[in-house]
Amino acid sequence: MPHAADARAADLTEIDGLAGAFFEAFTSGPDVAERLDRMRASFLSGAVIVRTCGGSPTVYDVDGFIAPRQELLTGGSLVDFREWELSARTEIFGDVAQRWSTYAKSGVQDGKPFAGRGAKTTQYVRTPQGWRISALAWDDERDGLSFEDQE
Repeated sequence: MPHAADARAADLTEIDGLAGAFFEAFTSGPDVAERLDRMRASFLSGAVIVRTCGGSPTVYDVDGFIAPRQELLTGGSLVDFREWELSARTEIFGDVAQRWSTYAKSGVQDGKPFAGRGAKTTQYVRTPQGWRISALAWDDERDGLSFEDQE
């Protein structure tokens, strides 16, 4: 069935592009607002974003998630920051998709270099305008939680 395989490849390419735009948005320097706007457009209206990272989960709507990150990326205390995907696994069934990503980040905050890694789970839905993110949750490595601990 070459047609089904072509459609699946197109879906994966589109989802890869959305994931890339998400990670690219978290880069300090010029054009932060434009990158964050592109990322904002990749979310479904009403999408939910959840940060865990060892504490009580923090739940955001899209604008509540973006606003403090835009301030952090443009405020001057965080420089040379970037976040990038290390690996990803995407599963698609009909009009829903799930992507499990591992990622890394590095930068300099308040003059101190730092680096870290974590994992994100992202759910996508197909809309008439294309695939959109409906939900995202993440956790970062910390004392007692590392990728090596999970093997």
